[in-house]
Amino acid sequence: MELKEPYPELDEILTSMGAGGRRISEIDASEAGAGNISVYVGWSMELRRRFPEQTEITLPLAAPALAGHTLLVTGSGRRLRQIHEDPEAAIVGVKVHDDGATATMFTSPRRLFEKPTSEFNSHLAVHADQVAQRGVMFQAVVHAQPMHTTFLSHIPAYRDTQTYNERVLRWEPESIVALSEGIGILPFYVPGSEQMMAANVEGLRTHQIVVWSKHGVMARSDQSVTRATDRIEYAETGAKYEYMNLVAGGIAEGMTREEISAVATEFNIDSPYA
Repeated sequence: MELKEPYPELDEILTSMGAGGRRISEIDASEAGAGNISVYVGWSMELRRRFPEQTEITLPLAAPALAGHTLLVTGSGRRLRQIHEDPEAAIVGVKVHDDGATATMFTSPRRLFEKPTSEFNSHLAVHADQVAQRGVMFQAVVHAQPMHTTFLSHIPAYRDTQTYNERVLRWEPESIVALSEGIGILPFYVPGSEQMMAANVEGLRTHQIVVWSKHGVMARSDQSVTRATDRIEYAETGAKYEYMNLVAGGIAEGMTREEISAVATEFNIDSPYA
């Protein structure tokens, strides 16, 4: 479901980024400066009142699909748990120029960072791909490092999308509803690398959340930052159940495939994991 008019204003989006960052921290998915958030805005938005300082930049990759539109991105090294306290200190606005290769960066005099997040290339690539593929007017993307979700990807057997979903989606009836497309599992790539960026874009075409093996996750939502963080929270809860079962020696049954299918049928969910 895509966001519909009336579209949120800048203050509302900044508030949602703060709420999302705080929740990610509450579930121990963002130690220190780890994790980052970005939002794509496909309508006209005035940034200068809250972000009056302007700098011209070259984007880390060409994004012609985003030409003329705006991104809000957390700054490098900023703590997600502190965004809500002072959004201007932690967030940068990026308005993409018509050439799709350069942009104006809008910041506040109170900013506490030098540049956008080190994962900016992955965020930018996902937004550009989703806008080009589906024409979305809004998209939130959240990268976090939830402990149990990431831990499972350190186990070779779980670095397989089918296996990971069968194990993680079996613990709560809500999981198949909230994560009906499943959780995509990507190999390990160096953070911020072109390989990571390309695999992430492809994974988020078919899933709304992917695991970056041995690193963390990235989730997207067409509705809000908090919907993206919800997906991370559902995945982390399922992974925590799975971890507990591993520690307990695998004695718990979890939901059977038939039980998961019954839930999916009841809620009219079409999923390859039901």
